[in-house]
Amino acid sequence: MSSTRNDIQGGLVAMGALLFNVTTAALMILLFNAGLALVGQDTLGRRRIPWAAVAVTAVALAGVVTQLCWSGAMDAFDSDPGKSGWWRVITSVFMQNGGFLGGAWNIATLAVIAALAQWFWGGPLTVALFAAGILLPEHIDALFGQTGGSTDPRNFAGSSGATYFLAATLAAGLLLRGRERKDVLLAIAAPVFGLGMWFAQSNGHGMVTVYGFVLGLLVRTLGSRLIDPDRDLRQPPRTTMASLAGLVGRRPRQAG
Repeated sequence: MSSTRNDIQGGLVAMGALLFNVTTAALMILLFNAGLALVGQDTLGRRRIPWAAVAVTAVALAGVVTQLCWSGAMDAFDSDPGKSGWWRVITSVFMQNGGFLGGAWNIATLAVIAALAQWFWGGPLTVALFAAGILLPEHIDALFGQTGGSTDPRNFAGSSGATYFLAATLAAGLLLRGRERKDVLLAIAAPVFGLGMWFAQSNGHGMVTVYGFVLGLLVRTLGSRLIDPDRDLRQPPRTTMASLAGLVGRRPRQAG
């Protein structure tokens, strides 16, 4: 009897974990589509290489390489509250503890979202908003007296929280642009879905999405002078995303 009960409980836990991962991925897909609608899918090939996004992704990759080469990296850089070190709130973002698939997902989504953000916000503001996604959640938690666990989904390590935060700022930009009804609905769906995830699953990815959305609204409304989007589309630079893709895909000629 106890064995059957344990099997049922184990099955429910597994189903809960699967549902958690599915809804988390669904939220990212929603945010990605909002960013794509904001920037314009048909403009991607003509846009500049987003060097700020490349730099942030390179730091994240360097963190993974450090983990692979040094067994003590996680102990030195994670955000375990039982350890001292002011740097941990920052360095823990560039450590990954979700296994190979989780780490690959985090790096890939960071690269894509940071690129979309740079094309809309500009490089400096993208880096600033990503930094806000690292630093703000714990302070917002303290402001609202959140004592039952942080709303930041970082489990001692991981970049997903800051990435979802940054992605949500794009949904905010899409809402304020509001050219079509479908864009407005897509933008509003991000914080609504995020809140639902937080209340139903205590999924921190949902709450940091709300935080990022609110900050995005404030920056877009009050800090328009700080925004430096990539507007050079009629006369694109010599090196664009399309030309880079063509260079990578070109095969060397074989000697005849």
